[in-house]
Amino acid sequence: MPQTTYYTRNMETKLEHPLSEKVEQALNSIRPYLEADGGNVRVTEITDDNVVRLELVGACGSCSMSAMTFKGGIEDAIRRQVPEVSGIEAINL
Repeated sequence: MPQTTYYTRNMETKLEHPLSEKVEQALNSIRPYLEADGGNVRVTEITDDNVVRLELVGACGSCSMSAMTFKGGIEDAIRRQVPEVSGIEAINL
């Protein structure tokens, strides 16, 4: 059976996935810190097996500290608040 993938095209579009709201709430808890440095993060995809794919945007997309921000901030916030997530990937790191 083919796997269904859920997409969003921009920050205003909601994903049609059972975990999308919880993931967004987790990201909203750290967005002020990202925005303070001119960056942000958006969910590009959540797969049927609960892998969340993210894109770092703005200053976060080109910052030399992006990998550390992803691991220590973004990934940690999602894992703490949404334990159902099986994996988290940044598509532009």
